[in-house]
Amino acid sequence: MFPYLRLGPFLIQMPLLALLVGVWIGMSLVERESKKLHLDPAAIGNLVLYSFLAGIIGARLGYALEFPSLYSSNPLSLLALTPTTLSPMWGFAAGSIVFVIFVQRKFLPIRPTLDALAPGLALFMIAVGVSHILSGDAYGAPTKVPWAIRLWNEYRHPSQFYETFMALTIFLIIRERLPKPEGAGLNFLLTVALTAGSRVFLEAFRGDSVFWLGGFREAQVFALTGMAISLYWLRRWMNANTQSDTR
Repeated sequence: MFPYLRLGPFLIQMPLLALLVGVWIGMSLVERESKKLHLDPAAIGNLVLYSFLAGIIGARLGYALEFPSLYSSNPLSLLALTPTTLSPMWGFAAGSIVFVIFVQRKFLPIRPTLDALAPGLALFMIAVGVSHILSGDAYGAPTKVPWAIRLWNEYRHPSQFYETFMALTIFLIIRERLPKPEGAGLNFLLTVALTAGSRVFLEAFRGDSVFWLGGFREAQVFALTGMAISLYWLRRWMNANTQSDTR
C-alpha cells in the first residue's frame, strides 16, 4: 500500500524499515525486561541478535532452496533486502538452533530468559503487521463488508489491520505480566499461545492462504500445533509452581 519512500536518490523499503524499527524497539524492551529479571542484558541482547541474524540467513537460504530458479541466474540477488523472499519455517529452524546453542554455552537460565523475550516478541509482531500494511502482503479474502479495502483489483478484508490490532492487543496483555511468578517462563508461553491463536483466527480472513489436501490451511495447522504445545507447557509449569509453593 506504501511499499517505497523516495528520498532524493534513495529508495527506502518501508516494510523493511518497519521490521527494523520493530527489532530495535523490541531489543530495548528485552534488555529492560532482563534487568527486571536479574539477567545480564548484554548476554540477552546478544542472544536475540545472533538468533535473529541466523533466522534471517536461514529464511533466505530456505527460500532459495524452495525457489532455486529465482537465484540460479543471479546468485547475488540472495543479498537483496527483500522481506517477502524469506521462508518463515527455515528461518524459525535456524534461529531456534542458534538460540539453543547460545543458551547452553552461556549457561543462561531458560525460563527467565524466555520471559525476558516475551515483550520484545509481542512488540515485533506489531511491526510485522505494520510491514504487511505497508507492503500489501498477507492480503485478505474478497468480501462485501462495509469496511473492505480495495487491493489487487478486489474489495478485500483489511486482514493486515486485523493482524496489527490483534498483535497490539496481545502486547498490552503481555505487558501486564498476568501469569505469576515473573521469570517462570509463563509470560513467554502465553505470548506464543496468544500469537498462535490469533493466527488461527486471522487466517480465516486471508486471501493468500496455502491449502493442504483436505482443505486444511497450512498456517492454521502450524499455529494450532504451536498453540497446543505452548498451552501444554504453560499448564505444566504453572502446576509445578503451584506445587512448589505449597511445600
